[in-house]
Order: sequence, then C-alpha cells, then structure tokens
Amino acid sequence: MSTATPHAHDHDHSHDHGLDADCCDVGGMAKLGQSDGEQKLDFQIIAVLLGVTVLIASFISMLIYPWGTGPDGHTDKIVSTVPFQSAMLAAVASILLGGPIVWGAAKGLVTGRCSHDHGPGQIGHDHEHVAGGSHMEELVAIAIIAAFAEGMYVECAVVAFFMLIASLIEHRTAAGALKTIESLIRITPTKAVVINEAGEQQEVKAADLKPGDRVLVLPGDNIPGDGKVVEGNSTVDQANITGESVPVDKTPGDEAFAGTINETGRLVIEISRAGEDSTLGKVQSLILQAAQTKPAVVRELSKYASYYTPVVLILAFIIFVFTKDLRNSISLLLIACPCALILCGPTAIVASLSASARLGVLVKSVSDLEVVRRVTAIVFDKTGTLTTGDLSVTRMKPIEGVEGAELLRLCVSAEVHSRHPVARAVVEVAQKAKLQPTPTIGFEEVSGRGVKATLEDGSSVYVGREAFLIDNGIDVSKLDTSETEGLSLLFVAHNMQAIGWLGLADQPRAGAAEALHELDEAGVKRRVMITGDRWSPARRVAEALGITDFTAEALPGDKLELVEQLKAEGHTVAVVGDGVNDGPALAAGDVSLAMGAAGSDVAINSASIALMNNNLNRIPFMVGLSRKTVTVIRQNLAGTMIYILAMIALLLAGWMAPWVAAVGHGISSIVVIFNSARLVREGENLHTPDTTEQTGRRARKLEHVGTPAAAPATA
Repeated sequence: MSTATPHAHDHDHSHDHGLDADCCDVGGMAKLGQSDGEQKLDFQIIAVLLGVTVLIASFISMLIYPWGTGPDGHTDKIVSTVPFQSAMLAAVASILLGGPIVWGAAKGLVTGRCSHDHGPGQIGHDHEHVAGGSHMEELVAIAIIAAFAEGMYVECAVVAFFMLIASLIEHRTAAGALKTIESLIRITPTKAVVINEAGEQQEVKAADLKPGDRVLVLPGDNIPGDGKVVEGNSTVDQANITGESVPVDKTPGDEAFAGTINETGRLVIEISRAGEDSTLGKVQSLILQAAQTKPAVVRELSKYASYYTPVVLILAFIIFVFTKDLRNSISLLLIACPCALILCGPTAIVASLSASARLGVLVKSVSDLEVVRRVTAIVFDKTGTLTTGDLSVTRMKPIEGVEGAELLRLCVSAEVHSRHPVARAVVEVAQKAKLQPTPTIGFEEVSGRGVKATLEDGSSVYVGREAFLIDNGIDVSKLDTSETEGLSLLFVAHNMQAIGWLGLADQPRAGAAEALHELDEAGVKRRVMITGDRWSPARRVAEALGITDFTAEALPGDKLELVEQLKAEGHTVAVVGDGVNDGPALAAGDVSLAMGAAGSDVAINSASIALMNNNLNRIPFMVGLSRKTVTVIRQNLAGTMIYILAMIALLLAGWMAPWVAAVGHGISSIVVIFNSARLVREGENLHTPDTTEQTGRRARKLEHVGTPAAAPATA
C-alpha cells in the first residue's frame, strides 16, 4: 500500500514496530538491517567490524611475513603453513566474528528460540525450534568450534565472515518484501486535535480517543480514528486501507478510516472507533496474524525437523572416521545448514501478503491463501457484490385512485426504519420529493422478504417482495406488472390491500464482466450468482456478466444450501458477499471473501479474506497470487534440495573446502529470497475499474445537497 509522507508533527511515533524477516539471522545480525535506519551500535556490531578489520590484517600479514612448513596432519605430506603472526590475527578474528554466532546458538538451545527475539507487534515467523528440533545456528556454531579447535583459524574466520555477510544480505533482501506491511504498521497517528463542546482545540494522544469525540483533521494529516465527517469537504487518500489508487471525495455524512490521509480540505470527524478497534487496527492485527502462520509444506517439513541435526552430526562423524579430515566434516555441517530450507516458505508468504495488502486484500491465514488456488466454483451475492448496490427508484405504478405521492409516502413510512439498500433508495427518493414519512407506532422486518409498519392512525403498511405480501394474505393479482423487465419490484399494501409497486434498478459493478472472464480463463468454470431479487433483474445481470448459473428469489438459507450442494459435487467453493447477510454461506465455503470490508466489523470477522474495496478484479488476482505463491515455494524447495545434493557430491569427490561451503550456503539462501521477492510485484499492473459509479455517487451527493427533485413519474 503506497502512502504519502505525512506531516512530521502528526507522526511522532512513541514506539517502534521492528520488522524481523530473517529466519536465519546469525548472531543477532538482523540489527544491522533495521529498516527504520535507527541502527544500534551495540557490542555485537563493534565485534563484527573489529573482526573484519583483524581478518584483513591477517591476510596482509601473509604478504609481509615468511610462510613456514610442516606436516599436513592428515597425510604424510609437508605443506606450507601461514605465518605465526597471521595465524594469531586470524584466531582473534575468529573469536570476534564467530563469537556472536556461537553465543546465539547457545542462547537458542537454552531458550528454545533463535538468538533474535521479536518484540511486540513485530512481523516474523515462528522461530521456536520446531518440534523441539534443530536450527541452523547450531550446525554453524559446531562447524566454527571444530575449525577453531583444529587450529584452522583462517578458515574459521572466513567461514564466520561469510555466514554473517550472508545473514545480513538475507535480512536486507527480505526486508524489502516487508516494506508494504511495515508502512501500514507505521501510519497510525499518535496525536489528534480534539474539539470540545466549547469549540476549543486540544491535542491529545490518538490512543485516548473515544467514541463521540470530534477531531480536526487538516490537509496533509492522517485521520486518527474511524468516524463520520460532520463538517468540511475534502479528498482523502484511502490507499492504506482499501488499496484504491484514486483519492475519494468526502462530504458530511461520509465514513472516514483511521490512517488514511486528508489531502485538500479541512475536516471535522466524529470518532466512532479508535486504536485497536478501528479498521486500521483490525487490518494490522490481521496482517500480524497471517504473517505468523505457516504454509502446509512448511508444516510437513516441521514433522521431520527434530531428526535433522542428529542425522547431520552422525553423517559428519562418519565422514571424519573414514577420511580422517575434519575439514570435510566442517564442510558437511555448513552445507547441511537448513537456512535456505527454512526460508523457502516464509519468504514467499511474506512477499505474497505484502502484494495483497498493497491492493487492499487482507488474508487471515496462509492456509486460506493456499485454498484459493484450488477453487473451482465461486458463489456470488448480487446486490453490493456483482452490482453497485446503489439502488434507485426509477418507476412507480399505483393502482387507480391512489396518487403516486401517496404510494411513496406510505412506502417510506415503513422503510424509513430499515437499513436495507432498498429502504435507503426509497428514503432518498422521498427526500427529493419533499415527502415526510408518517409516524409509526410499530415496526417489524423479515430478513430478505419485507417490512411491516403500523402507522399512528392504527392502519398497517406492508412493503416487500410479492411473496411476502401473499404470505400475509394480501391479494396482488390486480397489480399491473407487465412492463417491469429488469426491475426489482417493491410491492406496497395499505390496510391489507395492494396499492401499487415501486421499481428499482441496480447496475453491474465496473470491471465485473472482465473479472469474471479472468476467472473463467483461470479455470474457475462454475460462477454462480444467488440473490433474493426477482428473476427478471437477476437474469439481466447474469447475462451482462456471463454468469454460468444463477438463482433468484432466494432466502438467506438457500445460499447455504447452494454452497453445500456445490461442495457435495466435489467443488472447492469460494463465497463472495458483503459479509452482513451472507454470514452462514461465508462460513460454509472452503474460503470466503467479503467485499468492501473497510469499516465493517462483520465483514472483516466473518470472511477468510477481506477485500477492503469493491474492485472485483482482486478475486482473479488472489487466485493467480495463490497459485504463484505455491509454485515459488516448490521452486525454492526443489532448488535447495538440488543445491544440497550437488554440494555433498562435490564434497565426496574431494572438491570442497569449508570456506567454499560457507559461500555456497549464503548464495543458496539469497537465491531463495530473491526468488520469493518476485511475488512482491504481483498486481502492480492491476488497474482500477472505471470510476463511473464513483462519479454517480458524487452527482447524487450534489443533487441531494441542492434543490430536491420531484418524485419519479408514474407509469
């Protein structure tokens, strides 16, 4: 997620969320690669710098002082030996460079964790010794100790040097994959300007905000909490939350999200949620949660991890027994260090999470990401998912003797108490017509069917689907519905007599047809739409989008039955909805995606994957990203195994020295990270669909602010 640089005074962070991406950080070297640039010059770093200096001096002394001769120790040959001065300098370098590695391994054995710990809020992988088993630092430490004990000071120092450099490069490279996630973690404002009842401004900590507080947000400031705009007009960059590349216009009544950037105007926002309860807080929590999970292939490897170190040590001992050359055993220990193997999965996962988060797609668990690649059927809700959900009343048909204004007044008197999109459309058109609803003394809503209201004069009003009125004993046969193709009808009855209907229209979402076509090309052949709407408008949307199958006039329970039916047919089912009335179906799917989840606790909590915006092209993107992620993990594993076998073959052929094994180890780990880092760029070419619907919303806002329009003409 790209972020703009906020004003410094709004981002005086009192705490730091360090990001530790390196699974194989030897001797605490991750501190050298801190992404925030606040590097701590501690004892370990000083030791490393001194060690490198002493090692260079050791090589220089080889050129100055004469070499000696002596027995090989393993053969009868007389070989050249390094000068005593050079050997002593190399011994000091070995202690300075190898000491942190040995200390880190020892501490890891005692604590059961790697030498570098994660502070609160840090993103990393589970560094506990899997199943009580091995970690690469143990093998490296043993190799260094063995080389030092054998008097191979130069080799020991060189091996430690290359291992530390490889660790640093690994960390710096992997940190790039975390850049997007890190930027999200760091955008939380720490300060807010609260306007009290007297109109006075007071600066407070953003964490101390509570619902009902009104905050002032100036151009360039980050919004400190979720809430509604109560004063001012501006454009807001919501890329941090929704992944939308185009800033969104904000006017009074619009929702605003914590961490988004106010760009142009002065806003006063009434806070509804702040801190961990805000959308940004939940997004951060989801990313941290997902980054801690493991892919299936890593979980499988974990089962055998506890045997790895003992087997390698036994093999090293066997090689020493047969060859009588400790250098071969040391080389095997360095070759067998599982750093690249450990990095295979986590680096790919972090890169994938970074790519998806940049586009406003939040994955709760790695297992959810893996399931998406196997999806063969997708169930879509219609209203608000495949269509904009921004319904508008386009026609009305009262019975003879009933005025259109009276039909609309009775309808809005009942619908004004509902939060359904249909109700909002009715209320909007009534406001334009300057019609005031009649007060009610009773109200009842039947989910997915309609509403019933009792007016203050004791009369009843039923508004809803045709079947809803029929089930309540109301005859609708006299209503003329001959010219309603493509419209969603809202039937109205007063005192148990049908008095007319309202026709509403909803348009397919921009980019929906293209997204569904991409799903078809990706092999998702069953694309099913289910809606509680009538067959006529449902058919119109299905034909426009190329839906393979659709069901209309469905109840919420029917969606659950459809999902279960598809699963019984052998499909891996994804369910896409708004997360509000699709809860049972979302829970029943193999994987579920909630559209437009920004600001919705229900959507974020009910779905496996939360799409913070309403761009349907994120769905084929997730299918492709899931498949590429698994492919990259498999490539990493295969390449690492080939490397290990090839290096062992060279060792058995006598063509391997410890320093060569150390260099090879570093190169293999870096190759794995670079291969995984390719995933960070996924979705960079993903375009934002035509913003026609955004333009329409802006036009309606302006129209609402201006002179109300007349009610739609009656048919």
